[in-house]
Amino acid sequence: MTEPRRWVTAADLGLLTDRYELSMLQAYWASGMRANATFSLYFRKMPGARRFMLACGQRYAAQLITQLRYPKAAIDELSRLGDFQDAFLRWLEDFRFTGDILAMPEGTPVFPQEPLLEVTGPIAEVQLLETILMNLVHLETVLASKAVRMVIAAAGRPVVDFGMRRMHGIDAAVHGVRAYRTAGIAGTSHVLAGLHFGLPVSGTMAHSYIQVHDDESAAFKAYADLYPGTTLLVDTYDSLAAVDRIVALHRGFGKAFEIGAIRLDSGDLAALSLEARKRLDAAGLHDVRIFASGGLDEHKIASLVAAKAPIDAFGVGTALGTSADAPSLDLVYKLTTYDGIPRLKNSPGKQIYPGAKQVFRFRSPTGVYEFDEVTLRDERRDAEPLLVPIVSGGTPLPSATPDAATAASYAKTQIDSLPPPLRAIDPGGAQYDVRISRAVHDLRASATSRLQHC
Repeated sequence: MTEPRRWVTAADLGLLTDRYELSMLQAYWASGMRANATFSLYFRKMPGARRFMLACGQRYAAQLITQLRYPKAAIDELSRLGDFQDAFLRWLEDFRFTGDILAMPEGTPVFPQEPLLEVTGPIAEVQLLETILMNLVHLETVLASKAVRMVIAAAGRPVVDFGMRRMHGIDAAVHGVRAYRTAGIAGTSHVLAGLHFGLPVSGTMAHSYIQVHDDESAAFKAYADLYPGTTLLVDTYDSLAAVDRIVALHRGFGKAFEIGAIRLDSGDLAALSLEARKRLDAAGLHDVRIFASGGLDEHKIASLVAAKAPIDAFGVGTALGTSADAPSLDLVYKLTTYDGIPRLKNSPGKQIYPGAKQVFRFRSPTGVYEFDEVTLRDERRDAEPLLVPIVSGGTPLPSATPDAATAASYAKTQIDSLPPPLRAIDPGGAQYDVRISRAVHDLRASATSRLQHC
């Protein structure tokens, strides 16, 4: 018998974790460990050809975990695993996150060793959040960072998301659109997510619509009659022949045949767009735009823009929806303090800096970002602090999560303030200067010395 599909709901949040998190939770509970701890969420190294990552999802994730509960159904599920004590499960029934969270604004360019968020609270509470926070922030940050490269490459031309069908699961396809909007993507073909996150929903037609008609011109006319101002897909058989058919329909029907764009989906897009533009303009169809899609990524888009191809907008699917060249981020969630004592990990290649932190971003006199400094939380600098409170005592602060449009606007101003070399999409070259404060280095040295004498 086929199992019915299981959808994750708010009631499932407590189970959306790795088993060892719950095992450690019970161990903390059994040992009476209740002191506060601070965990920091950051990444160690930049992936692929990236010169910055676009932080996304951290505020949404923080809001979500304030709803984490263990209803009876979840407790019953856990009891089936067999190694959780009844008293511990009863304690879980009353679980509420009571801690504090500081996070960067959604849409902040972020670099290695910089916390996207920091969580402080009783050790059992903040430990439990590791898996769900990493999952949500990893997905949206990876996808937003890929999307912003498309936006940069398009140099002001709209980019539309076509990626749902090849994304890694339904949840990714939904939350990916949220990340895309933050990054500046202009629209999506995904109806549910577009409606939910306020991103324009757009689409043309599939080749199958042309194929089921015996005559391509008849297909074009029928579609344009139903959807005046639509975009017609022209590459089913021969792109330029299809453009000629559109010109003939315009001459035959005049204003009764109204389209807004044609879509090229294969072939030499630069050459085809040049010839299509020539034929459309010769027929007086100057307002009919050219939309390009078909295996595009940021490099192909940049090449088309550099070649001055008369393409007005781009549709991107697989490369965007899977972040094909850099699908993962070395994201970690690490303990930095417990019970007022700095804690660290000293494994080769995985050393961490102890202590609760802040990140300051410094501008040049012209307003361009020059460097960042990671400091201890109580240090002060004459610069912009990036980590701000969003959850206090387990309660989301009213202004903690901006709407999607505000996040997108903020991201654009931040990216525009980066040094121009960091906005390049080619590999190599410029790296942003991230400094670690002397106080952080000193704290790490003292914590290391303490460990050596344990």
